[in-house]
Amino acid sequence: MPLTWIDWIVIAGYLLINLTIGIYYRRRSGGNTEEFFVSGRNVSWWLAGTSMVATTFAADTPLFVSGVIATQGIAGNWIWWSSCLSGMLTVFFFARMWRRAEVLTDVELTELRYSGKPAAFLRGFKAAYLGLAMNCLILGWVTNAMVSIISVLLGPMMPEGKIVQLSLGGHQLAHYTLGTPEHSALLICIFVLIPFTGIYTSIGGLWGVLVTDLFQFILKMGMVIVLAWVAVVKIGGMHALKVQLQVVGDSMRASGAQTSNPLAFLPDFSQGWTAGTLWTLPVLTFLMYLGVQWWSAWYPGAEPGGGGYVAQRMFCARDEKNSLGATLWFNIAHYALRPWPWIITGLVALAMYSPHGGLHPSATFGVNPQQGYVMVLRDYLPPALRGVMIAAFLAAFMSTLGTQLNWGVSYLVNDLYRRFMARDKSEKHYVAVGRLFTIVLVLISGYVAGQLHSVGQGWQIVLQLGIGTGAVYILRWYWWRINAWSEIVAMIVAAIVTIVLSKMKFAGSEPVIFAKTALITAGCTTVAWILATFLTPPEPDEKLLQFYRRVHPTVHGWQRIAAMAPDMTPVHDVRSNAFNWLMGCLLVYCTLFGIGKLIFGEIGFGVLFLAVAALAGYLIFWDLSRRGWQVLSGAATGAAAQPNKSQLNK
Repeated sequence: MPLTWIDWIVIAGYLLINLTIGIYYRRRSGGNTEEFFVSGRNVSWWLAGTSMVATTFAADTPLFVSGVIATQGIAGNWIWWSSCLSGMLTVFFFARMWRRAEVLTDVELTELRYSGKPAAFLRGFKAAYLGLAMNCLILGWVTNAMVSIISVLLGPMMPEGKIVQLSLGGHQLAHYTLGTPEHSALLICIFVLIPFTGIYTSIGGLWGVLVTDLFQFILKMGMVIVLAWVAVVKIGGMHALKVQLQVVGDSMRASGAQTSNPLAFLPDFSQGWTAGTLWTLPVLTFLMYLGVQWWSAWYPGAEPGGGGYVAQRMFCARDEKNSLGATLWFNIAHYALRPWPWIITGLVALAMYSPHGGLHPSATFGVNPQQGYVMVLRDYLPPALRGVMIAAFLAAFMSTLGTQLNWGVSYLVNDLYRRFMARDKSEKHYVAVGRLFTIVLVLISGYVAGQLHSVGQGWQIVLQLGIGTGAVYILRWYWWRINAWSEIVAMIVAAIVTIVLSKMKFAGSEPVIFAKTALITAGCTTVAWILATFLTPPEPDEKLLQFYRRVHPTVHGWQRIAAMAPDMTPVHDVRSNAFNWLMGCLLVYCTLFGIGKLIFGEIGFGVLFLAVAALAGYLIFWDLSRRGWQVLSGAATGAAAQPNKSQLNK
């Protein structure tokens, strides 16, 4: 796919805009760590929420969806659609409490909620584990996806066969055979894109990340819609797409394969619990997603109880109302509005490139289904839009990269360096160290990217390590008996069980095996942390009272502690929050299915789903307006009751 000079000008212009935004916010972000990591806690809901959506719209997501469509049909997307249940839990049960906590990172909450050496250990361990190990793993698989995209779009960039050696102090770190598309693309990511993103991220801080996210989201969302529309037009319209998918299915059945309807929104329940039928999700896996995964599994952007960069955006919101509004907008846009352009293009890729009756002459889709999305882009997007589309993929890659860098560095600076190494330095010193740590993360993530073999490999490692820990992150807000050992044991047991199960062989397809291992891990981890909670002493009343006064959680589960603070009005909001959670899930899923039905020409069902979604949205607005978007005013917790923030770093 050769690029013209106009394409290169578009790409260069895109990069220049990002750098300009970072430089513009340099002075504002460099004053102190609150400006650098949480934008001075003065961000509107729409900017914070859009930044969350932009971050989760990474370069790997369209490829991942294309691969899911090829093997499990539309129903396979429940692997991430199910996380809406967790996301809406964050909106109504946790967003306002996160904002009241006024911590700089979600890891800092550990020493606000727990006490003593276990809390200090947990904070330091999570800072290193999430900020360095887990963060670089995520950056590595996102980079791996970008390598796949560039290798398909650009092809070989250098004469094949040349060897380049990367050395440091006379020691060879790695070597690459140049000329192959994958190696050329890897070098572009490691030596151009990652360092460039690190530069504007370290210069502009979170302000720079937020504003570039807004620009990048508009660009990439606009282009994926254009690509989906062009792809459907090229195949002859939506009816022609359905007919061609039927042709592919008939061809596969003629060769002996069992297939279901790839356009179905739900699994084929007639195939049994563990069916290996192509283009459908096994019922066991579907039930695991909806019954266990959403509340038990820690995953970036979908943490039970909130956390990670989603929590960071809640911290930076102007107030509790903006914190709730940001997470609500994020969940609506993320789960209901954004998926369909990816899904439609994935279906076109399946119709075009399937080796069983695909329309394209080079129907080799079965070799790497995830590349089908990029192949549609390469073969059918008009030349005038190629440079813009590449810029859109760069935006998808760099928005995630920028957030991961700023988010990871916030842990390393606030919860590791300042907490355990240098407690009494100036704010400008910590900002300077943050910029240095950004460079370190850039180097490590580039190395990790060269070690991962696929997007799915990195994704599965992260998800499996977090299964079973989610319930602790939820209940620590609602039950005073949870202590530091609850979290520590949950993390350790989840990792051990994951490693042990990886050595065992289970029967069934990959989704079935994943469901079985997830259920076992969640069960073992849950039993372990519950036992640890009751076998270890509770947190001191003084620490629990301090947390209760600062965060003011619902009185349910905190009655004993609430009795020690008679001056505070008890909060009774579980019932209303549960109602809004239910309506929020209904809003998202009905919007998602309504848009899908309209796209496939089922107008009646589409309008019905959207009407139910509108009613659910109205009921949420009515309830929040009736009792107040902020259950508490900022002053209700009492300034005198709030501990000095600097105490958390001692």
